[in-house]
Amino acid sequence: MTVVKRLTLWTVAALVAFGAVAGAVVIRTAAPAGAPPAAAIVAGPGQDPGVVVGALERRVRAAPADWRSWAALGSACVEAARVGGDPAYYARAEKALRMSMEIHPAGNVPALTGLGALAAARHDFTTALDFARQATALAPYTAAGYGVAGDALVELGRYDEAYQAIQRMVDLRPGTGSYARASYTWELRGDTDRARDALEQALAVAPTAADAGFALFYLGELAFNAGDLATAVARYEEGRTRAPDYLPLRVGLARIAAAQGRTAEAVGAYRDAVARLPQPAWVAELGDLLAASGDPAGAEQQYAVVRATQQLLATQGVATDLELALFDADHGAASSALAAARAAYARRPGIFAADALAWALHGAGHDAEALPYARAALRLGTRSALLHYHLGTIEAALGQRDAARASLRNALAINPHFSPRYAPHARDALRRLGG
Repeated sequence: MTVVKRLTLWTVAALVAFGAVAGAVVIRTAAPAGAPPAAAIVAGPGQDPGVVVGALERRVRAAPADWRSWAALGSACVEAARVGGDPAYYARAEKALRMSMEIHPAGNVPALTGLGALAAARHDFTTALDFARQATALAPYTAAGYGVAGDALVELGRYDEAYQAIQRMVDLRPGTGSYARASYTWELRGDTDRARDALEQALAVAPTAADAGFALFYLGELAFNAGDLATAVARYEEGRTRAPDYLPLRVGLARIAAAQGRTAEAVGAYRDAVARLPQPAWVAELGDLLAASGDPAGAEQQYAVVRATQQLLATQGVATDLELALFDADHGAASSALAAARAAYARRPGIFAADALAWALHGAGHDAEALPYARAALRLGTRSALLHYHLGTIEAALGQRDAARASLRNALAINPHFSPRYAPHARDALRRLGG
């Protein structure tokens, strides 16, 4: 798990209902005669968002001029895509949000915010920022637009502006979603103590089991990424007690099992998770674990699923250049990795795109060109073992032995279990370098 993923999970979940908390959809609007009461359309923790989508679809059929319900339907479709892993919902989301705008083009803050969240979900962060700016200009005291803006600015590498937008969201709505975003900004800057404090605040105000599970998962991730397996287990297990259906917690425990050498248990846990929700990152982790444990055929099966999922996402308008670049660079497709990494960096020149480009350039044998990007990836002070490992590997390839030793030591000091694939490589490289 790298820190880049936190906003992916919260881009929609924290914004699905305008005035509601993540994990719950509450539509507040007047009900025309013959339509079901809008306030009755509620998605609670563990409820299938598809049920909410169906209820809202029935509502807009009964009240086709209800622009608020069309906006809510669009946002619910984005949430359904996030939770269920079905990107076909994105087209339905866009149709509903555009319908809301057509019915009520002036001052339609819910639809603008929903369109921003949809664009962010598709990794079109420039468009997401544009919609968010429109929403916040119309409603400067509504927090949701600042959340979308902050997410987009982070991915665009405009970090100072992102921090300001997220602070504004915290000021307006000090809740689980805003505290989680604040935590992420501290994590990016390498201040894990403040990141942890913000997540503890998110947990303290979590109004639902889903919110609590989210906060506890990322508290576990902070511990795992710092190599503190005992604390990570405690937070994941606490999360499973409070939110037993929150699937990322199972993935966190699978990583712990892998780090502790309980490979069969880890593989089983991963298989269970990806059978329920085939997130490409989880499927790739399972493949890497299988490869590291001597099952290359099983690994290739998982990698094929990753590639197929990325293609499906692309057909639904999701830009996957960054994720595809890292995956291909890790799995021997140097040419496609480099093309994808260059495209990603051109569109969203943040630290993770810089890292992807550096790693793709390394895979293509262009280490001198890669080095400035690998250094830029660490410019915020992010405590990421993987970023330090990439930098150290590139430095070693350039014969910069002292620098490589320092970077690889940093990687293993931050988290000696950071990757079943690359942590052993880091230790081997250090031995070869006399470190």
